[in-house]
Amino acid sequence: MTAEPLLSLSSVLSEPADDPRRVFGARDIGGLYPATAGVETDLLPPAAEQRLSIPIAAHDRRRLDLHSALTANGVAPLPGDLDAINTLSALDDRTVETILHWITVPGPRAARAS
Repeated sequence: MTAEPLLSLSSVLSEPADDPRRVFGARDIGGLYPATAGVETDLLPPAAEQRLSIPIAAHDRRRLDLHSALTANGVAPLPGDLDAINTLSALDDRTVETILHWITVPGPRAARAS
């Protein structure tokens, strides 16, 4: 009995891979964004033509702001925290701005004069 040889991924794909660790079809690899070559950035904003033209709801914007502030300060929200973040994002802009200030400003704060 003769076994049929297995096909390798490179023999199936038509796009040549310069780097063996390359993810096939990745948009940021292989010179599709040459302006960013050598630039040390963690995350790049989406290209203008890829952005959605619909406005984001205030509730969603505040929710994203809270998620990003927590994550940027080393507090990754746990699954149980999502309900609390959702509840906080339903509050008004001024209240959420104050919460974001509490999250992002390091150290003790001086007491406000009444």
